Amino acid sequence: MTTRETLRALPVLAHDMPSFDPSSVPAEPTVLFAEWLTEAVAAGVVEPHAMTLSTVDADGAPDARVLILKDLDETGWHFATTVTSAKGRQLAGNPRVALSFHWREQGRQVRVRGLARPALTAVSRQDFLARPEGSRIATLAGRQSAVLADRDELDRELAVVRAGLADDPDLVAETHTVYSVAAEAVEFWQADRERRHVRLRYRRKGAAWRRELLWP
Repeated sequence: MTTRETLRALPVLAHDMPSFDPSSVPAEPTVLFAEWLTEAVAAGVVEPHAMTLSTVDADGAPDARVLILKDLDETGWHFATTVTSAKGRQLAGNPRVALSFHWREQGRQVRVRGLARPALTAVSRQDFLARPEGSRIATLAGRQSAVLADRDELDRELAVVRAGLADDPDLVAETHTVYSVAAEAVEFWQADRERRHVRLRYRRKGAAWRRELLWP
């Protein structure tokens, strides 16, 4: 079979999926998102907190990568990175971002568009210290996205950082930054086997939110 034939033969939206009634949703998109996230966890969705962060570089070229949602509160959706990474530099040049969540097992997607703002230093520090040791070591080694000569170079640098962290367990990477995405639009997408997908979009209007249904 050709690649095209292989792809066309794969099933799409062939499993059982929950229903979604957009007529009885909360006024705030963060409330509905929290409900969907809770349902995704209960349904056994693998890594439901994984999301795609999309940014643009100085030339306007889009970039995307998968990160972990750190928190959700009244200020928005939180994620973390280093300010010296490619995405950190892109955020400094243009804070407009998009977040995408895909919960395949439930046939659900959530799309968030808004502005990413850095959190207070104390928040970023607390987040860094709460990370697993391996994550802290990798961040302290720095140089994310820089060209790597070989794997041995990486291993040597990680060994040095690991020794330093053992001497000072409270060592923090000053470049580690938590960002909060203040949403301007949030879309909830519920798949349907007959392609009668339910799409509900929240759009910010002043201090309130406007809700509108979209064609599939």
